[in-house]
Amino acid sequence: MIHDPTHPSSAGTVRVCGVNRVTLKCPLAWCLACVCVSLCVPCDDPVLFLNPILSYPPNPNTPPCRGILAVTEDRTFSTLNFKGTRREIIPHQHRMAMFDLDRLITDLFKTTVLPGIAIGLWLTDLIGRCTCAVAVLLFLVGFVILPIIFKYSYALQKSILFLTFITYPPNLDLKRPEKSGLYATRNFYVNHHDHEEDLEVNVAVWHVLPLDLVRRYAKELHVDERTIANKTLPTIDGVTSNGGSIVADEKHHAGDRYKGIEKVLRSDGFKLTDEKHQRDLFEETLRATTNDVVLYLHGNTASRGAPHRVELYQMLRALNYHVIAIDYRGYGDSANLSPSELGVVYDALAVYQYITSITNNPVYLWGHSLGTGVSTHLLSLLTEMSLPGPKAVVLESPFNNIKEEICAHPFSKLYRHLPWFDYLISRPMYKNKLRFESDQHIAEFRQPVLILHAEDDLVVPFELGYKLYRKALDTRGKSWGPIEFHRFEQSSHYGHKYICRAPNLPEILCAFSTRTATHNTESVVKWTE
Repeated sequence: MIHDPTHPSSAGTVRVCGVNRVTLKCPLAWCLACVCVSLCVPCDDPVLFLNPILSYPPNPNTPPCRGILAVTEDRTFSTLNFKGTRREIIPHQHRMAMFDLDRLITDLFKTTVLPGIAIGLWLTDLIGRCTCAVAVLLFLVGFVILPIIFKYSYALQKSILFLTFITYPPNLDLKRPEKSGLYATRNFYVNHHDHEEDLEVNVAVWHVLPLDLVRRYAKELHVDERTIANKTLPTIDGVTSNGGSIVADEKHHAGDRYKGIEKVLRSDGFKLTDEKHQRDLFEETLRATTNDVVLYLHGNTASRGAPHRVELYQMLRALNYHVIAIDYRGYGDSANLSPSELGVVYDALAVYQYITSITNNPVYLWGHSLGTGVSTHLLSLLTEMSLPGPKAVVLESPFNNIKEEICAHPFSKLYRHLPWFDYLISRPMYKNKLRFESDQHIAEFRQPVLILHAEDDLVVPFELGYKLYRKALDTRGKSWGPIEFHRFEQSSHYGHKYICRAPNLPEILCAFSTRTATHNTESVVKWTE
């Protein structure tokens, strides 16, 4: 029995047998009915039938009968009877629809299991009433009230996504890169106007000089030659990599190439500590050399001075790349403004335009984690604006879109199974344009793409990076730049941050740079030890 329609206080007209159709007029009655169908099992299209265990006599003169309850799309119930092997379905005004009872039961369990445990322990006298009340209250605050606040607070959504309040290492002086182990590195700021929010934004930047220049001008750059890394550069067919460019013999052109640099160094009163002289020198190195440039876009938390990021700069420097590393608004010593997706993309665009205004050398975008979403969005924006784009993009530990990344992130482990997770967490961020849809943007630009992902990445699961790769294969033009995917085995323990420690990464980058020059259209998957 579900409900007695003969009772004066009845709010519905539910009858399980003896009546062709039953309509629930009251939401409470509908909720109670949903609980009652917990024993149902799915059968063939398009009706779900209850186990035939319900019986209800409509009046004292009617003998009990066994019936089967069916749920329709307009929240109505109907009685079905079996006569031998024949199934008779009572006609309905509306077409029957499948009702996801498995999900209903699962969601009901997930919603009530934690407070249910507390109440169960209280009922069995294992805990006191006050302890039970505190446990239920904590559940309501942590799993109901906080998600509701998150839904309606755009500031909280941005704070959780960008995590600008997490800073490390402590007491880091970003104005002095040498304190982080980066000699011959300039700290400066790029100012731009954000027309979207009508703000002036200062973006903090590090320019790390390539190793060949540091070796050549160690004395002028105040670098102890004993501290300079001594690494063997990767080669292809006996030709050495020079910051992405393959150079067979540079002796014939070295003198002419470095004239501009030496002119700055020999100018009257030159001091490396003078901000203007330092700017002239570092910008001249961009103009005078043929070394490729890597614009590094980091993920959330910390700043451009985080130790794992410095490790990557040092590796790229050893390959003779110019490295330009930035902090978006809200990070490091950049403008103290709340970031947004478009905001950080505009910050990256401003620095990219600064680089291209000085040099014609090829520029690579290198995005890590959240920075992969910034990189693909920036490339899409450059294409939309019909502006010259970078030579290629490297995506390290990427995700396909922020909605799926939120569900997979360790921070959401306690929340992702709640029935209201999508409604209170995912959808509000999408509505507020916090999307980072790399799986959409990757089909909007032609540049070659190199994806690097470790199997043991716990922050951005390996599967999300591979889904992005498969999406790129399905949506990008056949004549566009190549797509490469390099997988790093779990046994290497690179995790989310330390792919830069892979001993074969320089060879991967050198080979990728060579292939991007010819825009080979063949898609490549590398399974890397």
